[in-house]
Amino acid sequence: MAKKIGVIGAGGWGTALAVLLSENGNQVALYEHFPEYADKLRKDRENKTFLPGVKIPAGIKITSSLSEALKGSGIILFAVPSKHLPGVLKLIDERLLLKGAVLVSAIKGIDRTTLKRMSQLIFARFGKTFEVAVLSGPSHAEEVGRKTPTAVVIAAKKIKTAEALQKVFSGPYFRVYASDDVIGVELGGSVKNVIALAKGVLDGMGLGDNTTAALMTRGLAEMKRLGRKLGARAETLNGLSGTGDLIVTCMSRHSRNRAVGERLGKGEKLPHILASMKMVAEGVTTADSCYRLAKKLGVEMPIARETYRILFKAASPAGAVKALMGRKLKREEVQ
Repeated sequence: MAKKIGVIGAGGWGTALAVLLSENGNQVALYEHFPEYADKLRKDRENKTFLPGVKIPAGIKITSSLSEALKGSGIILFAVPSKHLPGVLKLIDERLLLKGAVLVSAIKGIDRTTLKRMSQLIFARFGKTFEVAVLSGPSHAEEVGRKTPTAVVIAAKKIKTAEALQKVFSGPYFRVYASDDVIGVELGGSVKNVIALAKGVLDGMGLGDNTTAALMTRGLAEMKRLGRKLGARAETLNGLSGTGDLIVTCMSRHSRNRAVGERLGKGEKLPHILASMKMVAEGVTTADSCYRLAKKLGVEMPIARETYRILFKAASPAGAVKALMGRKLKREEVQ
């Protein structure tokens, strides 16, 4: 596996991964779309807006030129917000990509227009020529950047590709497991953001641990139902990229999705919340995509549905809880 890596996206997650990969001995270029912010990153050697307190090694090349980040890179790592990926893909000239390069998505979301996962968008653009992989799991950028022990999963259709990437990304504080279940790994990382929004709503309402336990357990059941319909393996969603990421995103103080939900639960309106944020809460977009995808496929996802209604249909949090608790009684589904 080539050791020159282009990281596309200089938010907190892209920066944290660039630092990790550089410290693992790779030659890394970090792409920032806005030239003025790229200049600031080069000057400060710190991403003070999105990952404050983490120094960017001198060996990382920071650039606002896509061609500089892509040319000669054996691995292209995408770490932009999901809503920006289609636009970024359109900007890439395939002739700049190194023959045999692997394209890795570290983005957790479902496209709002096509209802496709991020790796599907990348594959549609470049998959006939290049391999596509995904990186996901419980991994807040704030903690990875500070070398907190973290475990994630890399998945590719060819397990040998996943195992090669596993060696590139793994280090003293970042343990990577390999998988060939691309759908399961990617879907868990996306849908858990919707459940985390709902967890925040419960926090904002002042509800307790019983409610949280019910939400997370039944939320995982919804993830599995959608996963099975799309071809994912249940055991994948039981692992780091499903259960693990669900736990960290629902419970962590770093979780932007949980924080947005908490403000909703306290009565704030979504437009005001989003206008006050510098960083992206992927679950907001994914709540819409997930709801429409589940509806299209005929998959029952009541928590996702009520979260969608709170976000986009002005449903009251109390009304959503009442709707969930009043559903028809049934046997517990355990798989």
